[in-house]
Amino acid sequence: MPNFHSLVLAATEAADLTEATGTDGWQWGLVFGVTAALCVALLVVDYKTQAGVIARATTKEAIRQPVFLMLLGLALLLLVVNTFLPFFTFGEDVKMLKDCGLATILVCGLLLAIWTASSSIADEIEGKTAMTLLSKPINRREFIVGKYLGILQTVMWMLIPLAIVFLFLIYYKVGYDAREASKDQPPWFSWIDMLGLQIPLLTGDRLQSIKLIIPGIALIFLEITVLTACSVAISTRLPTIVNIVSCIAIFVVGHLTPMLVQQNVLKLEFVTFMARLIATVLPSLEVFNTQAAVATGIAVPASYLLYSLLYCGAYSTAAILLAFILFEDRDLA
Repeated sequence: MPNFHSLVLAATEAADLTEATGTDGWQWGLVFGVTAALCVALLVVDYKTQAGVIARATTKEAIRQPVFLMLLGLALLLLVVNTFLPFFTFGEDVKMLKDCGLATILVCGLLLAIWTASSSIADEIEGKTAMTLLSKPINRREFIVGKYLGILQTVMWMLIPLAIVFLFLIYYKVGYDAREASKDQPPWFSWIDMLGLQIPLLTGDRLQSIKLIIPGIALIFLEITVLTACSVAISTRLPTIVNIVSCIAIFVVGHLTPMLVQQNVLKLEFVTFMARLIATVLPSLEVFNTQAAVATGIAVPASYLLYSLLYCGAYSTAAILLAFILFEDRDLA
């Protein structure tokens, strides 16, 4: 797996080249086209397949749980508090708000996904309710796919309002800081500028302050998608507590191991080999990390989003296939 920082550097150079030549539009068109195709495919699966029935039921059940409202309210509260909390960063408060806001959305989304996977799969298997469901004309693979899609839809329903509020707070923060510093406030611009994408038609002073928000949230959702697939696979065999601890460990190691391997921090040959093996088996979550881009003020280009989407799809598919194998001979009685 390539180093994230090298990917950012390559993506930045590609972004500068496409910005100079004006040929980045087709890449964003491809991103929007793939996103639309995935949304249509999700709707088709939801309303035309047995797995979709399970997905819709899982989403409704998860949204009604107190954990969903608690995490949503906690995330909104933290976003608002960080907006008015002084970071004492000598004019870099907006960058700190972006970093803290994206981290808040990531953590709350991950907790929701892992908890929902544990409660809707592991608890149903241990409570024998999965056996009742599978006695109907639904096979085990449809059960796994339905649960997985239902969990992702639950996360989407939480990320959408958080993204809208976060965009507004970022937009407001620029004017708020300018007013507190007795500076001229930047002019208002069209709502479409809040997308923060590298599209030449979008202009405005505040555009520089809200870069990475939509791409950053998209990368957060891709990271949650990968970890949800891992959580679903683990839930087919292990109980809730073990699943939560395992996913937290995967999250930490997935962010740490690729950096250690690429930077050659580990000098022992055996330790280096094990680190590379773990970095290969476990997901490389640094691919979805935008902290370096936020610190340098670089917008995520479309090519990087496409690469991340491809990696997310490949690893999530592998994890779901592993879930099929683990769940195929699981005794539900």
